[in-house]
Amino acid sequence: MTRKRLIIEMGMGIDQHGQEPTVAAARAVRNAIANNALPGVWEVAGLTDPNQMIVEVKVAVPYPEQVREAEVLAVLPFGQKSLYVETGGMVVQGRAIPVLNDKNDEMLIAVAAVTVYIDN
Repeated sequence: MTRKRLIIEMGMGIDQHGQEPTVAAARAVRNAIANNALPGVWEVAGLTDPNQMIVEVKVAVPYPEQVREAEVLAVLPFGQKSLYVETGGMVVQGRAIPVLNDKNDEMLIAVAAVTVYIDN
């Protein structure tokens, strides 16, 4: 079988309070997939089950070693999922608000690319 790319979706996510790179990464993935439909999975590629899609996620985020993989991949409703995390994104000085459990004044920004492949 030959693996072919069907679509690449890009997104951005921010954790303004809490300093959780997992939250920023999950929001970036959710943003990437939020406004699309993939009828070509059935109509063009001929899949019969959406879990036949191969979905590779690449996320660039501050503090990548803290990202909890399962929580980020849980954003995706279907597919054979994999996640690659690397250092990137951005840290921006915000405002620490104690009642929001801020550890410091950092806002974390993540970017994500979600690629859907089809084996045919």
